[in-house]
Amino acid sequence: MNKILLVIFFLLGSLHVRSQNKRSDSLLAVLKSELTREQAYDHAKEERINRLRIRLFHTENTDGARQYELCSKIFEEYRYFRFDSAFVYVKKMIAIAGQFHKEGELIRSKLLLIGILSNSGFYKEAFEITGAININELSDSLRTDYLILRARLNAGIAEYENDAHLAPDYRRQSERDFRDAEQVTPSNAFEQTIDLAFLPERAAHPELTPDYFYDAIIKQPLSQHGIAMVATRVSYAYTGQDRVLFLALAAIHDIRSSTKETQATFLLGRELFEQHRTEDAYVFMQEAVRSARFYGARNRTVQIETILPLVAGKLINDKQHERDKLLIGLLLFLIVAVVLFFLLVIYRRQFLRIKADEQLIKEKNKQLEHLNEKLWESSRIKEELIGLVLKTCSSYIETLDKIKHQTLHSIKLGKYKDASQFLNTIQIDEQKGQLYSMLDSVFLTMFPNFIASFNALLKKEDQIWPKSGETLNATLRIFALIRLGINEQEAIAKILDYSVSTVYTYKTRVKSRALVPANDFEQRIMEIEFTDGSYFG
Repeated sequence: MNKILLVIFFLLGSLHVRSQNKRSDSLLAVLKSELTREQAYDHAKEERINRLRIRLFHTENTDGARQYELCSKIFEEYRYFRFDSAFVYVKKMIAIAGQFHKEGELIRSKLLLIGILSNSGFYKEAFEITGAININELSDSLRTDYLILRARLNAGIAEYENDAHLAPDYRRQSERDFRDAEQVTPSNAFEQTIDLAFLPERAAHPELTPDYFYDAIIKQPLSQHGIAMVATRVSYAYTGQDRVLFLALAAIHDIRSSTKETQATFLLGRELFEQHRTEDAYVFMQEAVRSARFYGARNRTVQIETILPLVAGKLINDKQHERDKLLIGLLLFLIVAVVLFFLLVIYRRQFLRIKADEQLIKEKNKQLEHLNEKLWESSRIKEELIGLVLKTCSSYIETLDKIKHQTLHSIKLGKYKDASQFLNTIQIDEQKGQLYSMLDSVFLTMFPNFIASFNALLKKEDQIWPKSGETLNATLRIFALIRLGINEQEAIAKILDYSVSTVYTYKTRVKSRALVPANDFEQRIMEIEFTDGSYFG
């Protein structure tokens, strides 16, 4: 059971840390955005001051109350904005109060003077004025203000001196003055709520979370500067991201109220520096030193300038380290890029070689396919021609057999005249015509587009077409035999019963009129497509 509770507490703690980190980072983003609008806030404040100064200029010198009121308002505008201007107007307030014998206003003005002298590091002058005031003659309200001012003055000296021997005495005196002020004027409910953040036993009260105090500050009807002061005070009760949360809140409202006399931005930069967030720390430290110089806070300027070089040095080291890492990364990237480039070159070469081999294989396959087609075509032509020869031979054998029997029969009977007459009835030319007609029919069955394809190679006026009733004429028949693969002129001459010179003349005459070169004509004839329309099928 105890282990389960520990796990639950651990998980809740982790969730709280992540929530606080997210909230503080969100406020830091808002703060950076507000820094870009700082000049606008300052310009608005200066316009308010100018309007008040014009009203003061037109106020009668005899109207002391009105003069004091306007000087007080101008002082309040300058109080945390510019020390030298605030000093001028608080001195005017003291002079007016003394001139018109306003004792309460005089003491109040001197207390205001102590406050700005303390803020600007004029501790000696502030102590002189503090020592000249008789605390016993003050009202409870002024006595409380006096004690709080003296407490802050001693705390400021202790922080500025930061000495092991003298600083503790200043801190003890500061604590006594705060206690005395509490006794004179007890804290109100809101102040008591804020004091709970500093309870030693705060851990025993789980409801007293940073969110509790954050919400309490935001919901309280405070001025911009008031929110910044309370948030800065609460930040001392926390560390880490919780402290960043309150300091960022304080810095945001200091910018919005044009407060230059501020610790929040400096403390935020220092806290971020301790968290090794150097870049953000440097940005806020720069803002803090600009504000301190603008206000005229010598003590704060010195304090910041002792730390700022450390932050800047760390930032430079971090940037150098990042540049080194970037250079190393870039170098590794270049090495990888070079290796990948060479691998890509090698791959490309291999790829191109493979593509070339594939192309060569495709070409070889096409050649093989073409060769196979030619072989198949040649085989089919031979089959057709063999069929034609067998059929023709069979017919002639049958005819010769009839002639033999008829002739022998007539000779046996002694009818020699009848035998002679029978032999004279056999027409060789007619038999040749039948043979050529059969050859033409077989050829045109295998090459039905031959005549059209042949004439496409000739000019229109030179084209050769069969006459009516013809299948092929002598010229077409010569080139038909060439398409069948019979290239020798002697073989063509024997088949067609022509002389070799006649075959040569026919061929030469056609080639000379062709639309293609004479040397390519027979090749184009061989390209006429074969159709497997089997004559004997």
